[in-house]
Amino acid sequence: MSAKPNLSAGVQTAGGVGTAPVSHTEHGDAHHDEHEHHDQHWLWKYVFSQDHKVIGKQFLITGIFWAIIGGTLSSLFRLQLGWPEGTMEWLTPVLGKWVEGGKLNPEFYLALVTMHGTIMVFFVLTAGLSGTFSNFLIPLQVGARDMASGFMNMLSYWFFFLSSLIMFFSLFLETGPAASGWTIYPPLSALPQAIPGSGMGMTMWLVSMVFFIVSQLLGGVNYVTTVINLRTRGMSMSKLPLTIWAFFLTAILGILSFPVLFSAALLLVFDRSFGTSFFLSDIYIAGQALPNQGGSPVLFQHLFWFLGHPEVYIVIMPAMGMVSEILATNARKPIFGYRAMIGSLIGISLLSFVVWAHHMFVTGMNPFLGSVFMFLTLIIAVPSGVKVFNWLATLWRGNIRFTTAMLFSIGFVSLFISGGLTGIILGNATLDIQMHNTYFVVAHFHLVMGSSAFFGLFAGVYHWFPKMFGRMMDEKLGYIHFWLTFAGVYLVFLPMHYIGIAGFPRRYYAWTGFDSFSQFADMNKFISVAAIIAFAAQFIFIFNFFYSIFRGRRATQNPWNSTTLEWTTPLVPGHGNWPGEIPAVYRWPYDYSKPGSETDFIPQNVPYSQTQSSNLPYEQELAD
Repeated sequence: MSAKPNLSAGVQTAGGVGTAPVSHTEHGDAHHDEHEHHDQHWLWKYVFSQDHKVIGKQFLITGIFWAIIGGTLSSLFRLQLGWPEGTMEWLTPVLGKWVEGGKLNPEFYLALVTMHGTIMVFFVLTAGLSGTFSNFLIPLQVGARDMASGFMNMLSYWFFFLSSLIMFFSLFLETGPAASGWTIYPPLSALPQAIPGSGMGMTMWLVSMVFFIVSQLLGGVNYVTTVINLRTRGMSMSKLPLTIWAFFLTAILGILSFPVLFSAALLLVFDRSFGTSFFLSDIYIAGQALPNQGGSPVLFQHLFWFLGHPEVYIVIMPAMGMVSEILATNARKPIFGYRAMIGSLIGISLLSFVVWAHHMFVTGMNPFLGSVFMFLTLIIAVPSGVKVFNWLATLWRGNIRFTTAMLFSIGFVSLFISGGLTGIILGNATLDIQMHNTYFVVAHFHLVMGSSAFFGLFAGVYHWFPKMFGRMMDEKLGYIHFWLTFAGVYLVFLPMHYIGIAGFPRRYYAWTGFDSFSQFADMNKFISVAAIIAFAAQFIFIFNFFYSIFRGRRATQNPWNSTTLEWTTPLVPGHGNWPGEIPAVYRWPYDYSKPGSETDFIPQNVPYSQTQSSNLPYEQELAD
């Protein structure tokens, strides 16, 4: 009646469990595939690899690189916002001509904000989060040898890498990178002659984003196909871990919404280069009227936000799935409301497509239409509230182990609640019109989507690091990293809510021209100092991550005593994941602290016939 993983369970029949696709019928090929993989040249094994685990690590390390750049850019413009009258002369060796007379160039400030937003939203939180963990975990947790198409999977990373190169080199252009905001609204993005950042920098932004979208679509199709077709024997949809449900629905959101951004970028290229007027009308530059007539910049906003709001959930839903898994594992309790959690993920996915215009309440839309979008926006708080309630109920009276991953997961829930509450305020059209161009929006967005998604990312890295590299990250450094980051995030963004309610405007290079805002000088300095310290704390994580890859304490096969299939593989699985048979699945993924069980966890691949003392009546029927 042992509850230890039974690696030979795959040869048994999953009678009564329900049917599910089998990953590979020819299990015996695994030894050959793994041997062949080990014989490969390092270039094909580690660089142009088709192994989903290697590709996941490639996405993660590229995302870490981009996070350093994005954080550095934010530190630069926080210096400007904290000390708008101060001298930046000391940055001249780094920024060159963008520091003029000791002052940061105002147009370069716009470029810093634009590239920070683009990098963090797309290159770190979309590719770095979903690209890493969807790749790494989907085959391992559904019981598949690899993704449905290893070649497409490899292409998805290299299209992302090409996109990254183009975006990176745009930072060094003579005219500067794109400078029309991360939402690239026309006319600044549609007229190459508008400002320096509207020229080649904007062109490279658009080309980079096209390759990025191709990468996301290739990956998304692969993720969906793998989950639907390559589940192991017994792995019905009702036995999938919540991580897989989150990755699956995230991929569907990406497949349906990213093509709309692609079309917006294509039309923008036409306006910029071929004289069309999709987004331009009645434009004057230096007193000269341009010939463009009939376009509307609001049309671009509709296209952008039709991706932009699902994008919020493309970023946050993988974090939700991983946090659900980590909370249950470390509370030693079954996840509370498993089916409700799946239903709430589906509800969020559906509603995310019909709320995009709440970003556009100030465009002069019909008030009735605004009220419709307001209603739909407030409704999406219901499935989000279900998730929060279930996370808290999972923690309630649990035998909690405060690992670093658990701390970041609890921090995720805290940030999601804090940021979500301000979302209810901004979802109200009447209030949003007053708040829209203030720091209140910046604070809300960074709490609920930016910081909480980062906390989900950190939780996932700390939790699955042993499976990625066969070693443990240092817990003491992890605790320091968590507390500095957790305190730093709140010290940055809570004061922003306060000054936002007072009317402090966002997107301003300097606020010293307004006497009414001079009272917030010290608050801005405080925010800037907190932001720079919080960013500096991330280097603790970076050191811990790379040091632990080579020098970390060796992990055991299942260091967290978790129930899901990835912990039944060898410590660091080769290409093909399982050296022999793929285990069959007999039970749901959250059998923790089950009454009557000899251990406080029962892996998914242990048949009910081996757990007679803990079986419920319907489970006993399946065992018989």
